[in-house]
Amino acid sequence: MTYVVTESCIKCKYTDCVEVCPVDCFYEGENFLVINPDECIDCGVCEPECPVEAIVPDSEPKAADWLELNRQYAASWPNITRKMDAPADADEWKDKPNKAALLSPKPGRE
Repeated sequence: MTYVVTESCIKCKYTDCVEVCPVDCFYEGENFLVINPDECIDCGVCEPECPVEAIVPDSEPKAADWLELNRQYAASWPNITRKMDAPADADEWKDKPNKAALLSPKPGRE
């Protein structure tokens, strides 16, 4: 099992989860974070740190659509290992549903 970042993270990109990850398996896109499922050790420490509840175990139904997307982007986006400031408008986006179409495929800051 692994953990997966889902749609709630889009345009919020809080990095509280990154700071607690013992294996540095988070990768950063322009407006989204992903977990490399091949590196995740299923410890679960990241899940309660996410203020928008975007991180779920891959056993949850809503994770199914996001697992391969996490794997795909983790292969090309830069690794992120420390907490950074969230986007200035993150709080405006955190409770908005249906953000999948807003996901940018561009990598984050390296």
